[in-house]
Amino acid sequence: MSIQPVESKRHRVVVIGSGFGGLFGVKALKKADVDITLVAKTTHHLFQPLLYQVATGILSVGEIAPTTRVILRKQKNAEVLLGDVLSIDLEAKTVTSKLLERITVTPFDSLIVAAGAQQSYFGNDHFAEFAPGMKTIDDALELRGRILGAFEQAELSDDQEEKDRLMTFVVVGAGPTGVELAGQIAELADRTLDGAFRNIDPRDARVILLDAAPAVLPPMGEKLGRKAAERLEKLGVEIQLNAMVTDVDNDGLTVKEKDGTTRRIEAQCKVWSAGVQGSPLGKQLADQSGSETDRAGRVLVEPDLTVKGHPNVFVVGDLMSVKDVPGMAQGAIQGATYAAKLIKASVKGEDDPAQRKPFKYFDKGSMATVSRFNAVAKVGKLEFGGFIAWLMWLALHLYYLVGYRSRITTVISWFVTFLGRGRAQMASTEQQVFARLAIEQLNSLERAGAVETDTAEKEQEREKAAG
Repeated sequence: MSIQPVESKRHRVVVIGSGFGGLFGVKALKKADVDITLVAKTTHHLFQPLLYQVATGILSVGEIAPTTRVILRKQKNAEVLLGDVLSIDLEAKTVTSKLLERITVTPFDSLIVAAGAQQSYFGNDHFAEFAPGMKTIDDALELRGRILGAFEQAELSDDQEEKDRLMTFVVVGAGPTGVELAGQIAELADRTLDGAFRNIDPRDARVILLDAAPAVLPPMGEKLGRKAAERLEKLGVEIQLNAMVTDVDNDGLTVKEKDGTTRRIEAQCKVWSAGVQGSPLGKQLADQSGSETDRAGRVLVEPDLTVKGHPNVFVVGDLMSVKDVPGMAQGAIQGATYAAKLIKASVKGEDDPAQRKPFKYFDKGSMATVSRFNAVAKVGKLEFGGFIAWLMWLALHLYYLVGYRSRITTVISWFVTFLGRGRAQMASTEQQVFARLAIEQLNSLERAGAVETDTAEKEQEREKAAG
């Protein structure tokens, strides 16, 4: 175990997570008289709203996931520490992280927890084996391999029933990610892959968008949800609402209707985008501070985004639970910037926790792209869809991409995809599809081995005591 050395007596800020909340929190402290340590379990900053475009071959990983160290290399008061955070000790003011077998303890004076959220299967975690989520680069690459692999297997099949199963794609969850992904799978089959096979017609692919809710894009309202649904249906996407997934296996899934009846959908390729669960660090913070968490594991923070009794510990992004603040990039960015402002005031001796102005979220609107040249947008009371909304969506996402190179290459990739039929990132490997499952199986074997070893040692101890 190692402890981060203290090179100065400057105020120490630890930031957990390299997403929007973590990265923007660090950058907001650039000119502050503090030493910052960013602790993250990945080496990159992931632009998660465009992850589905990696999964469908439009963008490369590098365009949406620049290296965090490179982004922050000119910020001299910041360092990056790679590791998965195991625990936070609010009393000792330390963060413990692990990289391989190396344990590192990092002390802090102020803490920004932007650990994000993970895919939620609502208590059915075994679904993940057959229906990966859409939260990480690994998820996107695995899904790309599953989509393209399904077409390749269908090309080799002589059984029509098997072909139908292989060419049925089910997206669970009709939120922004589900809508965007379903639309792109449909366009991939209809445009990019058209004419590329000899024994199948990719345009025969069946794309199903499922949700237990009664509407598409519920957070954006009935009008925009209806617009998105109409556009998806024109693309050939089947929208099935009030349909709850009760079981998932390798060959398909079971759906329960609103009236209680169940039915089966045969499909090899499934993707889950139906819910999120806060990082386990949220419960740690709540247990130590006396705060509470909501049903999704997010921390019910104080008005200044801190946990109870700890005015120096901020929770931002997907891990914070604040009324009327959506789990989107804007909420994370604004929360992190607010926390950084309070930390800078504290360092200058100008902060009184009892007199802090509450965090106030400024809603800049929400958008979702449905297909090429078509999106829906909600800005204040204004709701609209179509080409103008799509252009606004492009501009907004380009603005928040980190780095000029990423923006330029993204524009080129979009130009090729949306004006033509090609997609530059269509490569996939068997390893991308099965690596996650292999790692999970290995971890299960290791845990089982550890349990057996522990049991054997206890048995030996009992025998010695008895003898």
